[in-house]
Amino acid sequence: QVQVQESGGGTVQAGGSLRLSCTASGRTFTLYAMGWFRQAPGKERDLVARIWLSGQTTYADSVQGRFEISRDAAKDAVYLQMDALKPEDTAVYYCGVTGYGGIDYWGQGIQVTVSS
Repeated sequence: QVQVQESGGGTVQAGGSLRLSCTASGRTFTLYAMGWFRQAPGKERDLVARIWLSGQTTYADSVQGRFEISRDAAKDAVYLQMDALKPEDTAVYYCGVTGYGGIDYWGQGIQVTVSS
């Protein structure tokens, strides 16, 4: 079993920055990917950024060049640095991790609000 804990959400003005943190605990040796997803009301949960065991990263086109995902493997932690935030970035952000068995684990989600 894996537990996921997020922190770092809040409210900022457009153009501002936030840094989200996520820590996994439990049977973390099974994990091969960690990432951030977001969901706005009435919309699907979409990938924001993901980092793999190899260190390879992927980003949604909408955040490319503005967000950066990083990992601290020793702490089983993943971070999302969000710069140049836009109102359309407003959503609940979820940390998601994937184990070798294809099982996903999710945090409870944290609110990010970007005002105009």
